[in-house]
Amino acid sequence: MPTVRFFYDIACPYAYLASTQIEAICTAAGAELEWKPILLGGLYRSVGGKDHPAQSWPSAKILHNERDMARQAECFGVTLQRPDCYPQRTVEAQRLLLAAPLSIRPQLTHRLYQAYWVEGQAIGQREVLEPIASEFGMELSAIDDPGIKEALIQATEEAKDLGMFGVPSMQVGDTFYWGADRLHFVARDAGCEALDPEDPYPADAPPTLDFFHDFSSPFSYLASTQIERIAKAHGAKLRYRPILLGALFKAIGTPIVPLFEMNPARQAYQKRDLFDWAKWWKVDFRFPETFPLRTVAPLRVALQAPECTPILYRAAWAEGINIGDPDALVALLNREGFDGQALLEGTQDPAIKAKLFENTQAAIENEVCGVPSFIVNDTTLFWGQDRLAMVQAALEGWRPRAG
Repeated sequence: MPTVRFFYDIACPYAYLASTQIEAICTAAGAELEWKPILLGGLYRSVGGKDHPAQSWPSAKILHNERDMARQAECFGVTLQRPDCYPQRTVEAQRLLLAAPLSIRPQLTHRLYQAYWVEGQAIGQREVLEPIASEFGMELSAIDDPGIKEALIQATEEAKDLGMFGVPSMQVGDTFYWGADRLHFVARDAGCEALDPEDPYPADAPPTLDFFHDFSSPFSYLASTQIERIAKAHGAKLRYRPILLGALFKAIGTPIVPLFEMNPARQAYQKRDLFDWAKWWKVDFRFPETFPLRTVAPLRVALQAPECTPILYRAAWAEGINIGDPDALVALLNREGFDGQALLEGTQDPAIKAKLFENTQAAIENEVCGVPSFIVNDTTLFWGQDRLAMVQAALEGWRPRAG
């Protein structure tokens, strides 16, 4: 019987969302579920992160994150509302979970999540925790036991030693996955297909799908391998919108290469996540020797010939071709039946330069905070190739209440 270990903290809304699904996945897979409370703030500090990472985010990313949480809750069919008391210190709630007998830890976990993320209670206060403990026949004083305090420290250290840097993290065998949006990987590895990110949501197809992208992004590459199929399947008009990602980041106050700003554990996971998704989509992937990529010329080529877009992505992220090198770019385009020199010369056309600038400005005005980003029917924005299931749902008529 496989075992799924679920590392979590009541402080995290995404861990709450995952907690509402993980039991059904394990039941469907015939897997044993092990609940592992840890201290998220302690984990952040141990890997060199910030206690509250979102405090340093640009406003566009904060807004998107709030919408994304609400959309995931809607997809999962659960209630989620940010408490007025957010953020709360959850160290005592986490100790209560560790003090609880294993037989009641799942139910206590759900009760604490309900109290915080549905009822809006201040679970950082003992007067709130005490009646909850009583519901389960526990004395709150158990959280003051030095052994329980040490157990929480050790559980958090274990998460760090496994390479974890945030919650929810789910370990299956020797592999862990981070995020409520990676539950389909957990389901697959545990032995079932309980969740499928391509499952459709019913409704009518809108006519347009805008794809904001930059060849510098490996996640945009992954999206590019699926976007034409998705648009065709839903009768949507696909509009490629190449942008200068660096200019977008500069405008909204994000580091130009976010990967370089991540702590080592997060960097390692981010790179592995790319291969996980490439395996999921059944496409080739390799990280280029030259990174970050220079993509101004390729983006201008794509504006002249949008049909080159998949070719350029595949060359950069599957074939290891440096598309930022003019000679390599021309040779690639010639190989694919285009007039490479003419397209390279066209990158100096003032109209093409202006169009790239306009696309980038449009991304800023539409509150895009990264790529790939998608706008369905000129109204609903999604960010990330891991949100293609939501894009498909919107193409089929789903209108998230969160906008």
